[in-house]
Amino acid sequence: MVRRRKMCRNFLDRPVEPVVVDRLLARACRAPSAGHTQGWAFLVLEGSAQTRRFWQLDADPAWLAAPTHPGLLRAPVIVLPLASRNAYLSRYAEADKLSAARTQPEGWPAPYWLIDASFATMLLLLGAVDEGLGALFFALHAPAPATLAAFGVPDGWEALGAVALGWPAPEYQPSASAARGRRPFSEVVHRGRW
Repeated sequence: MVRRRKMCRNFLDRPVEPVVVDRLLARACRAPSAGHTQGWAFLVLEGSAQTRRFWQLDADPAWLAAPTHPGLLRAPVIVLPLASRNAYLSRYAEADKLSAARTQPEGWPAPYWLIDASFATMLLLLGAVDEGLGALFFALHAPAPATLAAFGVPDGWEALGAVALGWPAPEYQPSASAARGRRPFSEVVHRGRW
């Protein structure tokens, strides 16, 4: 499944059954998390009314008028992976974690709320492959707080980006960036020392 995973930018105009979306999200919720905090959430937008509203709120109007990947707009599901910093700060203020000295954001060596939500998002992407779906992770264009507020997301949640999900169209074309290829293994892996 990992070798088959790729970003899809062209979707069929075909809905994804809610039971399939729920299965994907259940897999995503199996991600590891610091202190078993599980400080992630997913805003799921399904159907043309919800996804169209997302695009109207998030996409640049000029891009919407002439999208570089028009098939992306046919994705029947948009998932916004969210992370809660406060969930981690609260969890690490509990008695069993207090010795870690991570009750303030600057006490963390890395923002584990983002890392753990990223793990969950990767499981969502890999699960899509298992289901025969196409998926694309992409950055939000508009300021995320305004988009999140429009969908009723409470304060304290941070969007990682968005995931478009759907049935890949047969004429799927990878992005031009894919032509760069993968870095050689020898440039990535360093054993013992750099």
